[in-house]
Amino acid sequence: MTPTQQVEAWLGRLAGERQASPHTVDAYRRDLAKLTGWMETQGFASFEALEPNRLRQFVAAQHRAGLSPKSLQRLLSSCRSLFRQLTREGLLAHDPLAGVRGPKVHRKLPVVLDVDEAATLVESGNDGTLAPRDRAMLELFYSSGLRLSELVGLCWNDLDLDGGEVRVLGKGRKTRIVPVGRHAVTALRALGETTGRTPESPVFRGRGGAAINPRTVQMRLRKLALANGFAKHVHPHLLRHTFASHMLESSGDLRAVQELLGHADIATTQIYTHLDFQHLAKVYDAAHPRAKRK
Repeated sequence: MTPTQQVEAWLGRLAGERQASPHTVDAYRRDLAKLTGWMETQGFASFEALEPNRLRQFVAAQHRAGLSPKSLQRLLSSCRSLFRQLTREGLLAHDPLAGVRGPKVHRKLPVVLDVDEAATLVESGNDGTLAPRDRAMLELFYSSGLRLSELVGLCWNDLDLDGGEVRVLGKGRKTRIVPVGRHAVTALRALGETTGRTPESPVFRGRGGAAINPRTVQMRLRKLALANGFAKHVHPHLLRHTFASHMLESSGDLRAVQELLGHADIATTQIYTHLDFQHLAKVYDAAHPRAKRK
């Protein structure tokens, strides 16, 4: 098999056996196409021909082509995943990426809303025929920290409004149960009374009664934010960041926030500890006699 054929075979197993999402498979395909394309230009007919020094040249070439440090790290991660699988299958006898490291990524802290901003936003969806849907979406985003894909994929049988819980299908097709706050429960009940509901029907509907399009959700949030004078770019993931930051600030329980967000690696959740420290630093600067500037 050619390198491209080996890549496609592996992607097929990811989609089939491991049930990776189409988005994940497409991301791997784009990354690995860079590798196989470079191999063709260099005359490498197999992955066995690769070695660390050659792949350092590959990384350098991608960097010169304009790939950011974050994208380079993702590219290397995709290559490592492929090489690990080929090694397990006995199709690769060595690790071509041994000792190869990408550039250090300066991780930006996520933008979040403060408590007053969050309250203003979630209470803004009260006008017009779309008000019940908008209010329920906003309350659920902020109440439970859902990803956009998780929210638009909800059906009514995923919700237990009496118990205040929602079952969501997250990344890697992993299911988790997340609490739903009382304001969100109230908004969801009102939405159900307005639209009618059956167990298998989408909670948030678009045209023709189908599940709402993710782009529509993004546009509605942006419109509501602009109508309320928000200077920040408001999008669904901002509400997820805000949920996580406020939960961690109030509880200090990093593991619990990790579970609520559905993060496989706690290192992903730790970014919110930096936000919490920023808040504490501001309190310190404002309150401590020896910290105040003259």
